[in-house]
Amino acid sequence: MQSWYLQYAALRQDWLGTALAPLADTVSDDLVPAIEHGDFPRWRAALDALPDWTVANADLVNGVILQRATPLSDAEHATLTQTLLRLHPWRKGPYEIFGVHIDTEWRSDWKWDRVLPHITPLTGRTVLDVGCGNGYHCWRMAGAGAKCVVGIEPMLIFNLQYWALRKYLPEWPVHLLPLTLEQMPEQLAAFDTVFSMGVLYHRRSPFEHLQALKNALRPGGELVLETLVINGPRGQVLVPEGRYARMPNVWFLPSPATLESWLSKAGFVEPHVVDVNLTTTDEQRPTAWMSWESLAQVLDPQNPALTVEGHPRPLRAVVVARKPIL
Repeated sequence: MQSWYLQYAALRQDWLGTALAPLADTVSDDLVPAIEHGDFPRWRAALDALPDWTVANADLVNGVILQRATPLSDAEHATLTQTLLRLHPWRKGPYEIFGVHIDTEWRSDWKWDRVLPHITPLTGRTVLDVGCGNGYHCWRMAGAGAKCVVGIEPMLIFNLQYWALRKYLPEWPVHLLPLTLEQMPEQLAAFDTVFSMGVLYHRRSPFEHLQALKNALRPGGELVLETLVINGPRGQVLVPEGRYARMPNVWFLPSPATLESWLSKAGFVEPHVVDVNLTTTDEQRPTAWMSWESLAQVLDPQNPALTVEGHPRPLRAVVVARKPIL
């Protein structure tokens, strides 16, 4: 039986003849036969068990909040909770699905509230969210008025969490593709706004990442980039030896001024840092929906200003820039 998720034939048809057609052609009609992930049967069973309820109201402005015409019974609430928990770990959110509160590891709504006042309004824009996880911010971008939102995320579990939401929000212009930025067509130049949040420090070559982001933007389009930084002057960069906050794939943490200079060197114009924020254990923490190690467990217990490796604790900056028109 063909699944209702991981399906892209309709999307390819919708994008036929548009600037996004080459992107739709990068994914097959049905990815399920090629998937061999050991947890996939459990995740698939969870998606197949989701009830066929109708959304009476969807609020993507104040969060990602889905309401049914009638409240869930205690039994319905418990069953839906257990079904969605089978898609653990939920890292980005939170979500409210028919009264079930998915208390995700990250308070991604706090990040959105910090970013939104500083960007060009999304109304009518075509938007790309690189490394979008389960698509939480994609839904918020649609709620902010975007005409079309495309998220790319290679992790299968996060794609399936997106499809759990997509089941109840099929008419919203939000599409998540199981791709990396490197798998996207080169020189696509199709997006009015490109977001890259929490990705740059995982790239071995930050300038290749910045160039790929620029290639995805139309001339004059806006880049919104959020990444780990360190305090320091222009030119200062931390290159962690070994792990950073127990993450093995952290390569470069620039100062905010260095980050701006990188964007200029990559060919963006008017780069400016709009927010610098110290991540707290209120914003990132383990919950029942993400019960593994989180921020508190990677900080030095004797000096929480440092990671367990002795590096400065996570500090994040948001920088906004534009692709030149010519």
